[in-house]
Amino acid sequence: MDVELIEIREFLASRAPFDRLPDAELDLLPKRLMVRYLRRGSSFPPDDDAEPSLYMLRRGAVELRDDDGGLIGKLAEGDLCPSPCGGNEADMAVLAGQTAEDTLAYLLPCAELDRLRAEHPAFAEHFEASVSRRLRKALDAIKTDTAGTALMTVQVGELLNRPLVQASSDTSIQDAARIMSEARVSALVIIDQGRLVGMITDRDLRNRCLAAGRPPTEPVRTIMTERLHTVRDGTLGFEALIAMSRLNVHHLPVLDEQGVRGILTTSDLVRVQSANAVYLVGDIRKADSVETLAAISGRLGELQIHLVHSGATGSQIGQAVTAVTDAITLRLLELAEAELGAPPVPYCWMAGGSQARREQSSHSDQDNALLFADHLKPDDDAYFKALAQHVNDGLNACGYIYCPGDVMAGNVKWRQPLRIWTKYFNTWIKRPDPIALMLSSVFFDLRPIHDPEGLFGELSERIHVLSKKETIYIAHMAANALKHRPPIGFFRNFVLIRGGEHNQTFDIKHRGIVPIVDLARVYALSAGLDEINTLERLRAAGEARVLSADGAANLVDAHELIGTLRMRHQAHQLRRGEKADNFLAPDDLSPLERGHLKDAFALINTMQESLGQRYQAGRFA
Repeated sequence: MDVELIEIREFLASRAPFDRLPDAELDLLPKRLMVRYLRRGSSFPPDDDAEPSLYMLRRGAVELRDDDGGLIGKLAEGDLCPSPCGGNEADMAVLAGQTAEDTLAYLLPCAELDRLRAEHPAFAEHFEASVSRRLRKALDAIKTDTAGTALMTVQVGELLNRPLVQASSDTSIQDAARIMSEARVSALVIIDQGRLVGMITDRDLRNRCLAAGRPPTEPVRTIMTERLHTVRDGTLGFEALIAMSRLNVHHLPVLDEQGVRGILTTSDLVRVQSANAVYLVGDIRKADSVETLAAISGRLGELQIHLVHSGATGSQIGQAVTAVTDAITLRLLELAEAELGAPPVPYCWMAGGSQARREQSSHSDQDNALLFADHLKPDDDAYFKALAQHVNDGLNACGYIYCPGDVMAGNVKWRQPLRIWTKYFNTWIKRPDPIALMLSSVFFDLRPIHDPEGLFGELSERIHVLSKKETIYIAHMAANALKHRPPIGFFRNFVLIRGGEHNQTFDIKHRGIVPIVDLARVYALSAGLDEINTLERLRAAGEARVLSADGAANLVDAHELIGTLRMRHQAHQLRRGEKADNFLAPDDLSPLERGHLKDAFALINTMQESLGQRYQAGRFA
């Protein structure tokens, strides 16, 4: 093969979908191509084509226009042009256009394209799949099913392998024991009129009945546990393990939208538990000092590396890492209370930002706040100031650096009773100035970490009632959500940082993840949804019809792909002993990954434009 043909072969081998062809096919392909040179301003496709062909740009640029002459897109080096070749869902229509500069193109006759598609399914898939399907395939390609991390990635609903066994509170203890024995279960949920009212376990039968000398004819309500801790069916197994360890329980009722779905036991978790989960959770629970917690937190980088190598997605890694952060936060609160004494009034420790959304990597900075009951006395704040300082300092020592914007419970502004928090949100929503919008982006992502009296539920309800009916505020939030744009130009080329420490990279967090987070927040607020996690917000928005089902699914796939590439980039840095960052170089990705990332960025752009038009966001920018 001469030098020119070798150069063409190498170019094709580096571009999708030709990179999916076998070497033998790639060796022959350059001889079957035609090369066409078009001067700037030439019509496209050329009127004098000898036969219908698929065009791939080698150099130059092509402008595509609609029937009215409006510019609808541009193509650059490596792009496939709209083609008359049959079967391509995305490129069937031949659009009128012209070259924007001198252009060199490779032409593959439609007959040859049809042969390649017929003989090579992986190649053909590119032409048959929509952008959303390509993103889904890309995710599948970078995931593996590895038992070693199952507890980090599996949801507890998937671990329930037996029907729900239940009884009413009027059931006698003896009958309850018989039900448990026949069903071979170690716990029984007590349900009255469809409502979960309690649970009994084998231990309760021993300690509260037999050992206490109670007659077995008594109703089971006399020995059941009434104040139960529960988990949702979508909770990660790792997070459930943390809860069971902290609460020192061996059974947790699992809830779904219809009610109680089943009971999760430690045995269920043991079947799939990960060594990483076991030692991290166990050590966090036993830690008796900030220094010990800091040492445990130092293993988070190792955990992220392990999860990436095991094929976990970005959202699965975020959930697992956040679960560790939650456990550390709770242990710091316990240590603080042990030193300061019992709190003077009930309080709720709230996490913000990526921790609230369960989307952390190792290590994020901290965003948190404190909510108290309204009957707080003036002197009581001294206690909570000391509590907040203890936890903020402890988190910083564990690698969760102080928030640069001082959004922390140690700041008295973010340490307030319920009535003041309600006033804050009312002001931000009624007067959406730039500062209010910035704060709203932080405080509309809040999640309770420690809330024994349920204070957060009341605040959350007030917030969503306020935001849903304020359409002007939502329009301002929509405009604010359009400020972070994906790093892709009109020619589908990556827009990179020029010069400095991060030369020839882009910020995959602020230019890829944050735009989707912002979109999801606006959709959730507009429908009054209380989900916080980005993927959960998108799915809920699709179900609530404030976002199309396809739009929701596509954004979920884009978020997963971008997040997974981000986590993998950071894992590579951590493995080399470097500090993890968010600056990704396109050259570090394969050509196929670059193509999928461009698809994801183009999708985000489209969804941003749609949101902007819906709320006329330009008026509020």
